[in-house]
Amino acid sequence: MPSPVDAAARLQLRLRKRRLKGAFRLLLRRVPQALRGILLMCAGVSMFPFMNAGVKWLSPHYPVMEIVWARFTGHLLFMLLVFLPRYGARLFATRRPLVQIGRSLLMLVSNIVFVMAIARVPLATASAIGFTSPLIVTALSWPLLGESVGARIWVAVGAGFLGALIIIRPGIGLEDPAVALLLLSSLAYALYQIATRWVASYDNAATGIIFTALLGSFFASLVLPFVYQPPQHLFDLFLFCAIGLLGGAGHYLIIRAFHLGPAAAIAPFGYVELLGATVLGYVIFANLPDRWTVLGALIIIGCGLFIALSQRRVRPRE
Repeated sequence: MPSPVDAAARLQLRLRKRRLKGAFRLLLRRVPQALRGILLMCAGVSMFPFMNAGVKWLSPHYPVMEIVWARFTGHLLFMLLVFLPRYGARLFATRRPLVQIGRSLLMLVSNIVFVMAIARVPLATASAIGFTSPLIVTALSWPLLGESVGARIWVAVGAGFLGALIIIRPGIGLEDPAVALLLLSSLAYALYQIATRWVASYDNAATGIIFTALLGSFFASLVLPFVYQPPQHLFDLFLFCAIGLLGGAGHYLIIRAFHLGPAAAIAPFGYVELLGATVLGYVIFANLPDRWTVLGALIIIGCGLFIALSQRRVRPRE
């Protein structure tokens, strides 16, 4: 039986914890929602360079599908912990199962070819090429979704692809098949985003996220027994566990960010990922993007920001 002195000490500790929690909640309430959304967006996208660095570290030594399996399975476990207590069995209910399967396969293809390419390309270059996905989404939103795209947006999309060409430098960069794989990854991810926007009218976002992680883990699990290679080091085992959890946590923070503020104000901060990729690429792999990659990345970022701001001006009128 604890003594009165120990009981009093524990009571004081609990009171202090409650006061700290109350002060933290009060501080959060005073921060504008949009600013909280921006901070969550920055925190979410900051996890992706660490995830990609882990994939780049593992990819020369382990089969592609083993890394992809770890990526999707860790993501799935994280999302189940987040969403299953709230939604229960409703989490797996979909009104468009074929679309959910199709978009999940697109995400799986995007991840497979990205893992195949990342071993041969600097992190910053891979991230910069990956940012062509929003441009592809904008270009395909008219023929696939019937959304109107103005002349200025088309100019921005064209300029963004020019930035990608500066990074790739046709005739030089395309000699490396890894660059073509990164472009294929961006295209698959853009189609995944378009399918996500279409199916959002029928299923909630949590269902879409779970289907993506669940089917990706399922299909990778079918291949895993034929390619599995035990982790060679304890650090490798840590990376296998971390890449999926980082991906899941990053996506969850981004979802929370978009719930707190307008998408056009929050989405541009996704480019923080490129800064993180540049820093980690230098610290871990001792490589920095060359001047052409920096120039191309700046053009892509500028075009992406212009499109986001243009959409912010148009949507209120709609």
